[in-house]
Amino acid sequence: MSEISRRRAIGALAGGAGALSMGGVALSREALGWSEDEGLYTLPPLPYPPNALEPHIDEQTMLVHHGKHHAGYVRGLNKALEMLHQIRTGQGDRATLQHWQRQLSFHAGGHINHTLFWNGMAPPDHGGGGRPTGALATQIERDFASFDKMAWQFRAASASVEGSGWGWLVWEPLGHRLMILQMQNQQQMMFAGAVPLLGVDVWEHAYYLRYQNRRKDYLDAYMNIINWSEIGRRFDAARA
Repeated sequence: MSEISRRRAIGALAGGAGALSMGGVALSREALGWSEDEGLYTLPPLPYPPNALEPHIDEQTMLVHHGKHHAGYVRGLNKALEMLHQIRTGQGDRATLQHWQRQLSFHAGGHINHTLFWNGMAPPDHGGGGRPTGALATQIERDFASFDKMAWQFRAASASVEGSGWGWLVWEPLGHRLMILQMQNQQQMMFAGAVPLLGVDVWEHAYYLRYQNRRKDYLDAYMNIINWSEIGRRFDAARA
């Protein structure tokens, strides 16, 4: 395989012609940090300054979470793709295929989850907090009876994730309804077809510097910085 072909094959994960479609939710190559020149993923910048979400999420947590943890998933994703390329071309050990397939799932999940997470938040004075409007608000009323009941279930489900993982509000396209799911680690328990709309990271590195073991306090604070305009955009795209 030529170097150009290899880059194109790796780049397919970034969405072929220019966007990654997650069941209807499009992430651009730019959002995912895909570098066509290097044929690698790079760490996308935060969409706001690292102190912009204070006091709800502190600057130091953001710097470590984005600059260390998210960066680690990007490196792991690139490594897994490279090792799988080597195995396919006879340069790698085929006995390690299962390991690198698992690494691909874990690190790609970590990269995409975090990209959705950062862009799903906004400072309170720039669109964060409040409540959803429009079609998303109507759907929440239909599927959960009220926004308050949805918000309670979302926080409770996220708080009770065993170990490390995520809480997600997703669109289930076959039933045409919203659901709340728990995810373990970066990829487990999200069923095929579920479209991720709103995700909160409940790995300890997401909150421990400020909240220690008070995950529920972190989740209460998180509700003040949700970018409902962006979540509504994802919802509209998922239904299209």
